[in-house]
Amino acid sequence: MYLNTLKPAAGSNKASRRVGRGIGSGYGKTCGRGHKGQKSRTGGGVRAGFEGGQMPLHMRLPKFGFSSRVWRYSREVRSSEIELSGLETITLATLVEAKIVPARTKKAKIILSGEITRAVTVGGGVLATKGVKAAIEKAGGKVETAEIKEEK
Repeated sequence: MYLNTLKPAAGSNKASRRVGRGIGSGYGKTCGRGHKGQKSRTGGGVRAGFEGGQMPLHMRLPKFGFSSRVWRYSREVRSSEIELSGLETITLATLVEAKIVPARTKKAKIILSGEITRAVTVGGGVLATKGVKAAIEKAGGKVETAEIKEEK
């Protein structure tokens, strides 16, 4: 088999419609575009969503939602990730070093997801929820940061 002998499977490529080749083809003269008007011209047509000058639907509907800029620099860390990391002291620097959070992170919060069986010390600007604080203290560790109020 050679590259110059390759060809598509039979019926997989449909021949393009040849327009403007006389009355016998069925697509002569106006080539199936009708008479006059914007859509009959070369390059003619309107953009998607255009409603003839009327305010388009996508502009009539209200805007909603936003992209939080705080999210880019803050991360939530699961307690199961802390357990697997093997870290004794949890600070922002150690979390970045262990590649649990990105280097650009400025705030981190540990949330309860899984168990903590080792004694760990949380500090250095890393926040912890009430549940995580209780789990760490139960395992013999301590939390040196203020806890976050969980909203319901």
